[in-house]
Amino acid sequence: MLAFTLIVLLVLLALSIPIASSLGILAFSLDSKYSSLPLYKAVGEIAWSSSTDFLLLAIPLFILLGEIMLRSGTAERMYDGLVKWISWLPGGLLHSNIGACALFAATSGSSVATAATVGTVALPQIKKQKYNESLFLGTLAAGGTLGILIPPSINMIIYGVLTDTSVPKLYMAGIIPGVVLAGLFTLLIIVLCSCKKSLGGESLHYSWSEKISSLPSLLPPLFIFIIVVGAIYGGFATPTEAAALGVVGSLGIAFKQGKLSFSMLKLALEGTVKTSSMVLLIIICAYFLNFVLAGIGLTDEINRIIVELEWSPTQTILAIIVFYLVLGCFMETLSMMITTVPIMAPIVIGMGYDPIWFGILLMVLLETALISPPIGLNLYVVQGVRERGDISDVMLGVIPFFIAMLAMIVLIVFIPEMVMWLPELIYN
Repeated sequence: MLAFTLIVLLVLLALSIPIASSLGILAFSLDSKYSSLPLYKAVGEIAWSSSTDFLLLAIPLFILLGEIMLRSGTAERMYDGLVKWISWLPGGLLHSNIGACALFAATSGSSVATAATVGTVALPQIKKQKYNESLFLGTLAAGGTLGILIPPSINMIIYGVLTDTSVPKLYMAGIIPGVVLAGLFTLLIIVLCSCKKSLGGESLHYSWSEKISSLPSLLPPLFIFIIVVGAIYGGFATPTEAAALGVVGSLGIAFKQGKLSFSMLKLALEGTVKTSSMVLLIIICAYFLNFVLAGIGLTDEINRIIVELEWSPTQTILAIIVFYLVLGCFMETLSMMITTVPIMAPIVIGMGYDPIWFGILLMVLLETALISPPIGLNLYVVQGVRERGDISDVMLGVIPFFIAMLAMIVLIVFIPEMVMWLPELIYN
């Protein structure tokens, strides 16, 4: 049963069938082959129940927030402002890429939107400033993954729904690891560009007056972050309501900057509908697949196999990490999370691990999947924005950052206080 499931899934992915369709086809295949009951008749009920959770409404709202920030030109001005402040470091604009990704991630909640937005703004600088193209592309693909970890995160919302875990606590737990990972990326760039200066392109210098005049362009993302996160932890709003406040704030910023127009809103809403529809369709199909897996007993079989191995909690968590690293090479991150968390989370929590801690570990594992060839979504996003050359350039550029993410995973496993300290401080 397990072998059949894996073979069918890999074949569907190899045929480049859309992931939602792949999950649905796999569910119907398992139902017809192994179930004595017509499980497919529950599709309507599952589709309704899985898509009407109030918390899931935050997903299209956060996507809309990111779209407005992009269409209003706020992201471009933010990048230009960061260039003036941090381009003096060894690596120049490479740091601006990471910084812009971290700052935009704190407003959009989406890794794909972060990589696409910052990539659109930054890519023209490669030839202009004579940067090593692979490393430059690598910073965009890797920096974009911070959208999963730095709150507000769409993936954390979905994890919270799947495991009945507090989203505000997840957000609080992701702050320190997100900052540390961005710091690791920055340190890595400094080391690489100090050892080989040609990687960092031409150095840029700006006067203090130019730096100070650029500060207003950095304020809108910070303003949105304070609105969203402050509303949640001030007790004024749920994550969904905070997302709505963020959308209102972004509209206010666009209006003040003279960028609010019908055409801009139309583009933002179109992008939101497309992305939200894709995400929710994957969620519905994944929920149905999970229902079928439980119905045919595959979930219990996997649990039994793991229990019979008689591994220690540390051995089990290391095996789960390896599982996700391998699976990330073949499966899209959102569907990977939705299909595996209902199986893995009870095992991990049953061994005494905190669901908040596991959620943050999972987010970093999903980040590695976003830049893991051949399926890594951010690789294709950056290459799509680039519109020339070969994707192998992007794959080569992310290797150092992939290693940095592995180091981050080690830190989270062996220093769990990094994750748990802030939520325990705030809530206890």
